[in-house]
Amino acid sequence: MAISRAQMGKQIKNSSSKKKKQAKVSKVMKEFKAGKLKSGGSGKKVKNRKQAIAIALSEAAGKRKRSSRRS
Repeated sequence: MAISRAQMGKQIKNSSSKKKKQAKVSKVMKEFKAGKLKSGGSGKKVKNRKQAIAIALSEAAGKRKRSSRRS
């Protein structure tokens, strides 16, 4: 099955953004494991693993949203 240039460009772009997202998530989870991750509003330490994952995903998505607005 042949892939068009536009589709290939999207795949390349997505793979680089995926790596950036993975790096952000791993960074946030390391902060959580070290006990240094704090919630945004109150500044309290995050004690729940699921909450830490939610923070990591929202930060990774937020970065994408801001960069896409500029272009």
